Amino acid sequence: MEDVKIKLSALWVAHMLSTTYADVLRLYDPGEVGGMQITHEFMLVSAITMVIPIFMVFLSLTLKYRANRWANMSVGIFWVGYDLLFLISSMASPAFEIFLGIVYLMFAALIVWHAWKWPKQESQP
Repeated sequence: MEDVKIKLSALWVAHMLSTTYADVLRLYDPGEVGGMQITHEFMLVSAITMVIPIFMVFLSLTLKYRANRWANMSVGIFWVGYDLLFLISSMASPAFEIFLGIVYLMFAALIVWHAWKWPKQESQP
């Protein structure tokens, strides 16, 4: 039995995260911020990148076992690499950025680990 309330809750969380991230991006004007060039293209790539985990909130609740497991492993591995690059590039940054880089990396690694160790569910294809 599918719990529609959980799916709706996940969609509201995804909606909230999307609008919050859009609000954060609106704080930036194209130009240089902290030595980094911010362009409209950079902001678009940033938005696309952040939508991936937002979609995964809902997809993790709705995909069938096999697709769910592979989606979480694949996207999780992408994020492990992405977060590792972020962490390496943040080593000269303030401590909070290094800390958050470690947190991001840990969450991504835990996603991959749990998806990998997910027991096969016979009742689902």
